[in-house]
Order: sequence, then C-alpha cells, then structure tokens
Amino acid sequence: MLDQLESSGKLPRIPVFVDSPLAVNATTVFGAHPECYDSELQSYMLTDENPFGFNDLTYTQSVEESKALNHLEGPAIIISASGMMNAGRSKHHLANLMGDPRNTIFIVGYCAPGTPGGKLRDGVEGMRLYGRYHDLRAEVVVMDSFSAHADRSELIFFLNGQQDTCRKVFLVHGTLDRMEVFGASLDRAGFREVVAPELGDVVGL
Repeated sequence: MLDQLESSGKLPRIPVFVDSPLAVNATTVFGAHPECYDSELQSYMLTDENPFGFNDLTYTQSVEESKALNHLEGPAIIISASGMMNAGRSKHHLANLMGDPRNTIFIVGYCAPGTPGGKLRDGVEGMRLYGRYHDLRAEVVVMDSFSAHADRSELIFFLNGQQDTCRKVFLVHGTLDRMEVFGASLDRAGFREVVAPELGDVVGL
C-alpha cells in the first residue's frame, strides 16, 4: 500500500523501515512468487514491477541497524512485528518511542488481552516494559483492516470437508467470547466436538 501511495505521488518524502527479520524473510518469499498474486496486484505490476520496494524504503537486517532507528531525527515510518508488541524489535521500539507525543503507534491487527498491544487498544496510560514504567504520550491509532488473521468464514472454508474424519477441534486463539461464537459456527458446520482448553488442561491424543 505504501508502494502504491509512493507511485501515485501521495506519499510524502519520508523514510520507511521494515524492521523485522520475519517480515524481511516473508517479503522475500512473496517477491519470488508473483504467480500467487491476485488480479489487483497483477494489474498494478504492469506499472510497477516491484510492489515491495521504492526509493525511501529500507529493509533493516542487523540488530545495530534496528537500534539506530531509536535515534532518528525527523519523521519516519517503522514497520515492525510482532503486532502485539510483546516480543522482538517492536517491543524495543515501543519502550523507546511511546513517551514522545510526536509519535504515533499504529496498530493494524488483533492483539490478545494482556499483551502490550492489547493494553494500548484498551486505553492504558502507561505500562512496564523491561523492568521500567513508561508513560504513554504517543498517539495510538487502531485500524484492523490490515490484519493477516483468517476470519471465521475463511477458517470454516479451510476446515470444510473434514467433518467425518476430524474427531475434535481445539480452539486456542482469541478471546473467550470470540471462541464461543466460532465454536457455535463450527458446530453448525457439522464438527462433532469443539473444545477450548483451559490453562493447565492435559489432553491425550
């Protein structure tokens, strides 16, 4: 999306950094398989053959490059994972940048309750990270439309056809209320037993 904004002249001249080893590796895989792109991206590539790179975009590799981003002067965009900000480079960026009112923390997907990202979504005024309390002065913006998680219909489509052979479905991701709704959908789709294990449960397979 940033590449398209840059190509159309709508993106200001601002450095953009992809600061996540997993994201860098995943982008390399995506770039190697254009046969998997949808028709919209295929059409865009008629005018821009590389949808994952533009002049102001940098993929950081080393830990030193990542740490240097905390001392940038002037505006920049840092794309970092994990999206819940509970591990990796994103947690370091959060700790270093959340106290500055000039910054914006842009959350683009699901964050489990209790994670730093979940706390930010719930309106926390600060949090402890790396043994020290950090006040939140940065702006927090939430936009779920970039979430990479499959939705309910996509998950049921993935599982469909396995009703006769699947003995049990374990729901282990998401909040309890969402698991209950999804479990009811799986029941209606013909899955015989749907279970949400609790902490400490042991299951023999």
